[in-house]
Amino acid sequence: MTDMPENAAVEERLAAERAATLTQIEALTRDFQAIVDANALVAVDDEHDPDGSSTAFERAHVSSLLTQARTHLESLDDALTRLRDGHYGICERCGATIPPERLEVRPASTLCVGCAGAGPR
Repeated sequence: MTDMPENAAVEERLAAERAATLTQIEALTRDFQAIVDANALVAVDDEHDPDGSSTAFERAHVSSLLTQARTHLESLDDALTRLRDGHYGICERCGATIPPERLEVRPASTLCVGCAGAGPR
């Protein structure tokens, strides 16, 4: 992408999504800590505690969402770097242009539709 106004719009969109992801990470971190804190007040024997399995599930679920959000944040940071370096919107596998429609839905995408559909190498 070489068009400067377009780059500014993309950078603004990536920055907004990054801010929203940071907000999500903060909320999930609070949720996770609340689960841990609440669990510290009860028995730690998940196997015999009737609520233990649901507490463990909640903790694992929030932890998974937190990991996904952190991974997404990293991909947004990488997208911002690619944008600034002039490589944004170019498939990292085949070098083709990633369609704008794909970037609209997945702004941090590194693969064109064909390469994304082909699966991992």
